[in-house]
Amino acid sequence: MEWLLGIVHLVLVIWALVNILSSADTTGAKVLWSLGVLIFPLVGFIVWFFAGPRGSAA
Repeated sequence: MEWLLGIVHLVLVIWALVNILSSADTTGAKVLWSLGVLIFPLVGFIVWFFAGPRGSAA
């Protein structure tokens, strides 16, 4: 069962990183958000989900 939670967590982190990197935010902000999600996996993801950059650069 733990492996399933690990896979779900990995998918959510990858999804967050893709959204962060495709946002219209500055490069510095993208780096900080990405580091936050990677260094503090669960808390960083939750904070990003509610307060992170939105929208695409396109």
